[in-house]
Amino acid sequence: GRAGRDGFAADCLLRYDPRDALRVAKQAAAAAMVPAAMPAAVAPAPAATADSATASSSGSGYADADLLNSPMVGTGYLSPEPGAAPFIKVGDQVTPDKTVMIIEAMKVMNPIRAHKTGTVTQVLITDGQPVEFGEPLIVIE
Repeated sequence: GRAGRDGFAADCLLRYDPRDALRVAKQAAAAAMVPAAMPAAVAPAPAATADSATASSSGSGYADADLLNSPMVGTGYLSPEPGAAPFIKVGDQVTPDKTVMIIEAMKVMNPIRAHKTGTVTQVLITDGQPVEFGEPLIVIE
């Protein structure tokens, strides 16, 4: 059709049918469901081993009780301010009252304390790294 003053062809507007929009939305929703179901079918189930009771369900190889997981989504910082010494390092002894890092969430600095008494054996994130809820941060054995 001929373009009008606004640059759109008048016959395009006349052919719009709300049922077509609904049909497209249903097709898009159905297509969005397919990829979510496919990885389960493609990935083989892991074989159970004798270690599976002590290994982390996150697949990190550490016992779940040793992992300090992120309680929130945010940015993890290992020191109180840029250039300062880190709160902890591998080999440090910690207790549940010891702040081991900070997670910034929505411009609020949240101190993260050790979840148990023990020795820091590994720090799993880098300073300034984005972290997800439940992500392993530190191993304390």
